[in-house]
Amino acid sequence: MTSPVIHRVTTLDLAVRPLAWPFAEERRADIAAHFAEKQRERPRIWNGRVLLGRDAVFRGGHFSATYFETDFASFLAWRDWGYPDTTVFNGFGMGALRTCDGAFVMGEMGQHTANAGRIYFPSGTPDLDDVRDGKLDVISSVVRETEEEAGLTAADYRAEADWHCVVVGQSIAMIRILNLDMPGEAARARIEANLAGQDEPELSAIHLVRGMSDLTPTMPRFVTAFVAQQFAPR
Repeated sequence: MTSPVIHRVTTLDLAVRPLAWPFAEERRADIAAHFAEKQRERPRIWNGRVLLGRDAVFRGGHFSATYFETDFASFLAWRDWGYPDTTVFNGFGMGALRTCDGAFVMGEMGQHTANAGRIYFPSGTPDLDDVRDGKLDVISSVVRETEEEAGLTAADYRAEADWHCVVVGQSIAMIRILNLDMPGEAARARIEANLAGQDEPELSAIHLVRGMSDLTPTMPRFVTAFVAQQFAPR
C-alpha cells in the first residue's frame, strides 16, 4: 500500500475529451451483473454518467490531467475490484469546511448511498454538470456539493486559493479549505437543521475533527492524510 502524497497547487487544468475506456467495454457483462447486485443491496443508487481521469501531471504548482465520460456502473466495478486499470484515476474536489475555532466539519454518508458509513468532506464524483468549455470545473463542483450536502453556499465561507491534491493509489482528492465564520458546534447545528428539512439527505451524521484523536477508520486515507498535515506542528 503506497503512502499518500500531497501536492499543493494553485491552478488546475483538467480537459474533458471523448475517450474510449477498454476496461468498461471488455468487462461490460461482468459490470452489469455487479451493478445489479449493488442495486439489490441499495436500490436508490443509479447508473448515471461520471468523469474519470488519466495522465495526471503535477508541475510547479500546476495540476493537469485529461478526463473522460463513463457510466457509474463501470466506475463502481473498477473501484470495487481493486482498480484493475491503473492508467485511470478517480479525481474529485472536496470542500474542507474549517470553523473559526479550528475544527474541520465532515459528514457521514447515509446507508442508502454507495459510500455508506464513510466520513469525509463534502464531495462527489465529477459528472457532466461540472464541465465548462471543455474542462472540468472543480470549483463549481465543490460549491455545488457543499450546498447539496451541508446546505452551505459560497456566501457562508471564504475559500482559500490553493488546492491540496492528495494522491492515494488511484484516487486524487483535490481539497480546498473553506473557512467558516462560526464555531464548530454552531456549524454542526446549522448543517443538522438543514438535513432535518431534506426528504432524503445524503448525510446521516455530522462530525467535528479538532485533532488527530478524532480521526476514525471510516475516514478515507486521503482525508486522514490531509488532516494530519493540517494539524502537524509548524
